[in-house]
Amino acid sequence: MSIALANSSARGRNAVGSAIGELDLILGDRLLTDEAALRVHTHTTTGLAAQLPDAVALPETTEEVARIVKVAASFGAPLIPFGAGSSLEGHVNAPFGGISVDLRRMNRVLAVRPSDLDCTVEAGVTREQLNERLRGEGYFFPVDPGANSTLGGMAATRASGTTTVRYGSMRDNVVSLKAVMADGSVVTTAGRARKSAAGYDLTRLLIGSEGTLGIITELTLRIYGLPASIAGGYCPFPSIGAACDATILAIQSGIPVARIELLEPVQIRASNRYSNLSLAEVPSLFLEFHGTEAAVAEQATAFGAIAAKFGGGPFEWDSRPEERERFWKARKDAFWAATALRPDARTTSTDVCVPLSRLADCVREIEADLKGHGLVAPILGHVGDGNFHVLLAVDWDDPSEAARADAFMKRLAERAIAMDGTCTGEHGVGQGKMAYLAAEHGAGVPVMRAIKTALDPLGIMNPGKILPG
Repeated sequence: MSIALANSSARGRNAVGSAIGELDLILGDRLLTDEAALRVHTHTTTGLAAQLPDAVALPETTEEVARIVKVAASFGAPLIPFGAGSSLEGHVNAPFGGISVDLRRMNRVLAVRPSDLDCTVEAGVTREQLNERLRGEGYFFPVDPGANSTLGGMAATRASGTTTVRYGSMRDNVVSLKAVMADGSVVTTAGRARKSAAGYDLTRLLIGSEGTLGIITELTLRIYGLPASIAGGYCPFPSIGAACDATILAIQSGIPVARIELLEPVQIRASNRYSNLSLAEVPSLFLEFHGTEAAVAEQATAFGAIAAKFGGGPFEWDSRPEERERFWKARKDAFWAATALRPDARTTSTDVCVPLSRLADCVREIEADLKGHGLVAPILGHVGDGNFHVLLAVDWDDPSEAARADAFMKRLAERAIAMDGTCTGEHGVGQGKMAYLAAEHGAGVPVMRAIKTALDPLGIMNPGKILPG
């Protein structure tokens, strides 16, 4: 390390230490510095090394978050927002040390407004907690990334999931945000009107910013009435292409599919073993329909006819909850089934998204790539929007296997971008996918950097994420 770098690192440690000393006076026992707490607040399922913060702050109000940010800014100390910790690309790592701001104590549902079909929550509310509250009133919040994530974290990473094909992602379901900016000011990005043409869209600027522009503390979200009936089903296909073609025609035909998930044969094999199922080990679609009893029956019948045109079927479906759960068990247990294929390895989930018309080509190429490089990795995807996941079971302590896995993930991202897609459909950039941002956005990257510099001139907001260098 050069003398300049050493001096810079020393200044950084001194700045963080000074900030911690001042925050201790504000937060008391809600400022943690023991190693166990620090380790809990760095997490990644990639091959990235864990990088611990120097302290963990546990605010309980927006005002406290603002005070924390002002103290950090006065010393130039890094801040790393933390929700449920379900980072898939190193978002909550602390490459420069600093203070992890854990928002999970800010977990109140502040208002539910059925007449406006919206609600306001603090950032630490989880989606399951919100839906438990809404269910009694006949409503639900639809974005389902799988994990029981905090809603602030879901907005910060622009989360989506299995229901995106019908209900959209967080981008489509956040009405407005309250956020603490890098100077400690508190901004409310919009009112509750369903649309606005007033000024820049600050809500969408912060959605997907991964804590690099500000810390989200409150969200106003769209909510929906619980469907009168839900039907679920399973349909095998002779090939990936046939399954994708059936999906495309179903969407083009206007069938309002609520979920449509693709599992390729390796994932089906893993699910059969793990979940004690006996599904045909062929490309398969798992579907769900929402509506009245008559509507879901009509939708399911229409999809069955489309599937048959491409050699798929039989399409089995049912609206009884226990039968619907039976059909969906393979999809719901997919990650754990993939993990069980190699219990001695660590399963890493990575994702890309391509135009729906290129999905079959992309998955076929990926299957061949995995086989050619001796990697164990089931594939499953939100086929309705072209997003899919590769669940790599990798021994990251084996240098050769780790290198092959890293090289594969690089080819995966580059292949998706070459197909006019994206290096990540829903996991976010974090640290893991910074290298692909220039290839995907080109001249847009300097624009992003200018925004970052303007809003966070000290570079304290989740540094070392999204923007390379």
